[in-house]
Amino acid sequence: MIEEATNTYITRAPEREQQLASMLGRILSAAQPGAVYSEPVTKGAYTVITASEVSAGGGFGSGVGSTQPAPRQRETASDASQSPAQPVNSSGGGMGGGGGSSGRPVALIIIGTDGVRVRPVVDVTKVALAGVTVLGTVAMLLWRMRAPKKS
Repeated sequence: MIEEATNTYITRAPEREQQLASMLGRILSAAQPGAVYSEPVTKGAYTVITASEVSAGGGFGSGVGSTQPAPRQRETASDASQSPAQPVNSSGGGMGGGGGSSGRPVALIIIGTDGVRVRPVVDVTKVALAGVTVLGTVAMLLWRMRAPKKS
């Protein structure tokens, strides 16, 4: 029985590998040049292209296991009727995976009659979070420095 389950698991491995490769390909497709640079937008003498930061990641895992019954100890006739049934041979396997990708604009490339300019896109939320973190750290350090030391 264990051999049958293991053989089934092994024969399905190429199908699972193909599914994992397909999923990974979809996740990593976000890191293509078309995802990093937008299509140019032209208005009059100016052309604007957005540059983005793109990141992707993922993880996968699989496992297989089996169990066999524990060896039986000597039983008396009265113990045999009261003892629970011994587990049968069993096996199992599984796979799992996940991933994701994200992107955000980081700069505008402006092409015009006066040349090429690159303007950063400032993420106000990230700047504010960094400021709050720094202020909190400084406040904690000052508080610890001023607190009387215990002997």
